[in-house]
Amino acid sequence: MIKLAKPESVGISSERLANIGDSMRSLIDSKKIPGTVTLVARKGEVVHFEANGMRDLERNLPMEIDTIHRIYSQSKPITGAALMMLFEEGKFLMTDPLAKYLPEFSDMQVCVGEENGKMKTEAATSPITIQQLASHTSGLSYSFVPGPVGAMYNAEEAERGLGNIPSAGGMLFAEGTKPPFSNLREWTKALAELPLVAQPGTVWNYSVGMDVMGALIEEVSGMTFGEFLQQRIFGPLGMEDTGFMVPEEKLNRFAANYAPVPDNMMLMDDPEKSGYRTPPQLESGGGGLVSTVGDYLKFAQMLLNRGEYEGKRYLGKKTVKFMTANHMGSVNANEGLTSLFNMLGNGYQVQGMGFGVTGSVVVNPALTGLPVSKGAFSWGGAASTHFWIDNKEDLIGIVHTQLLPDGTYPVRELMQLATYQAIID
Repeated sequence: MIKLAKPESVGISSERLANIGDSMRSLIDSKKIPGTVTLVARKGEVVHFEANGMRDLERNLPMEIDTIHRIYSQSKPITGAALMMLFEEGKFLMTDPLAKYLPEFSDMQVCVGEENGKMKTEAATSPITIQQLASHTSGLSYSFVPGPVGAMYNAEEAERGLGNIPSAGGMLFAEGTKPPFSNLREWTKALAELPLVAQPGTVWNYSVGMDVMGALIEEVSGMTFGEFLQQRIFGPLGMEDTGFMVPEEKLNRFAANYAPVPDNMMLMDDPEKSGYRTPPQLESGGGGLVSTVGDYLKFAQMLLNRGEYEGKRYLGKKTVKFMTANHMGSVNANEGLTSLFNMLGNGYQVQGMGFGVTGSVVVNPALTGLPVSKGAFSWGGAASTHFWIDNKEDLIGIVHTQLLPDGTYPVRELMQLATYQAIID
């Protein structure tokens, strides 16, 4: 049971903090989103934890603070933390070639354009490194990213589920279908046959890299990806409602998922028929998890505490600083992020952003259009979930709803604005 502290005790105005609920209810009342769970913690104290709206419009079920949500790409930072644990143990170096552990990624080809309707490729001039894999600079892609490589991924997804593992949890695949791969290594071996969108390390391109990371974690740990997460993160942190499926006894807390239609929403995934009711064939580190806001708070607080939570150390202080630093170097992450979010049609403001290990990093707060701190680390999911940590303000913010695609409405922006304007110390 999460206890609420008085906001003023940690330098936050109670009156101004109420803007969070007002902003969320405005979106709900105008039938833009079904409902939200929002949380703010500062200096280790939770000062706001609120549910608004509905978790299931068809059954008239209210949103509750323990509602289980599809967090999709908000899975990525958890996968990143798992990777960092094995990095600390010396299982690999971040500068190691990925092919040292997954040989199928040797001798990669790179798309250099099209000629007479056919793709032109050239050999990769350098190997994909694990650091590039973790920061979306590997040259891998997603099936929904525009361009000839994205189109090839899309065709492969339609034929055999290759381009996007998150669909294994019921996001994109037709009802009753599953990808024809029995394990992650079968999938990576098929994936490695596809060309890269660019030479490794040269551009930021959103990709299935975190799903490949799941296969890497299996290879160096000797466990399945799900076993590793359960033994090293979920179990020790007490994240009891986080995993790759929703068991029968918890389905009554599982939210419905929606997509926008004019002046309303349409049902995309019914909890009682969802693919999340059964274990996926492939465990997606890029987008396969479900969780609750209360569960995710524990993970976020561990990161904010530089690797420690309730007396147990999960990661070293310097490792978390490394994970949440900007890894872009000469690569312009803004260009890739802008392209991604423009493609999704959501108008996200991504200027001033860099990218770390599986999450974005604020490098110039003024350019973001929001009063965030330099170094704030964050990421979200396709159904409009989002979290961030801000070490300068000792702050955590989380907002969960269930509306595809992410950023259809400014849920994240309104949550962050309402949180930061409430800080008074």
